[in-house]
Amino acid sequence: MTDTYISIDLETTGLNPRRDKIIEIGALKVEKGKITDRLSILVNPGRRLEERIVQLTGIRDEDLETAPYIEAVLPRVMDFLGDEPLLGHSILFDYSFLKKAAVDQRLGFEKCGLDTLRIARRYLADLEHRSLDYLCNYYKIPHKAHRALEDAEATHILYRKFTELFYGEGEDGLFVPAPLHYQAKRDTPVTNAQKEQLYSLLRQHRIVLNADVERLTRSEASRFIDQIRSRQLVPSDDAGLLPGSES
Repeated sequence: MTDTYISIDLETTGLNPRRDKIIEIGALKVEKGKITDRLSILVNPGRRLEERIVQLTGIRDEDLETAPYIEAVLPRVMDFLGDEPLLGHSILFDYSFLKKAAVDQRLGFEKCGLDTLRIARRYLADLEHRSLDYLCNYYKIPHKAHRALEDAEATHILYRKFTELFYGEGEDGLFVPAPLHYQAKRDTPVTNAQKEQLYSLLRQHRIVLNADVERLTRSEASRFIDQIRSRQLVPSDDAGLLPGSES
């Protein structure tokens, strides 16, 4: 059984690490079952948040205006994570976003992880739900949902509960860190030619983009240009990167 790890949770602009961005990182350093350090960082995603994300997290655009971009905080995050395994509720989700951010900065990021969701699926198959919110309510774990540090702490407490209840029941491999796998492709920054073309199209069609053109990737810029030309983005549209659109 592993009792030394980093319990981590991210809040993001959406569910797709290829397209969405990190907006908050919360992590706890746990040594021999005890919390020894905490990390909580807001991250500027370079775009406005959709209302559904605001409603879910309580994080607003004004909270992120002066927050650093991910490349500025990534070295601090990597240093905090060190060589310890990661713990999360659906840990591959959090790992995939961190891996994508690291690859974009030409950094290596290979980790092992523990997943409380996998443990819940194995031992609590009869429950109606196995979300972190539901499990915290089920076990009476105090929890303020959908803020990164609070979710990381709730996951840590849930994991300790699971070790008390289920360790030694025959599926002890679930309590041993396993390698995490996610293939991330590095995005390249928007080109000057793309920026000029996009600025021209935005002026011509009187569109206000809910993303910082200067921080777009090449594929994002291409997607926006295609959306404007095909009239998927119109003057009244304030959706930014349209959900479900792919380059």
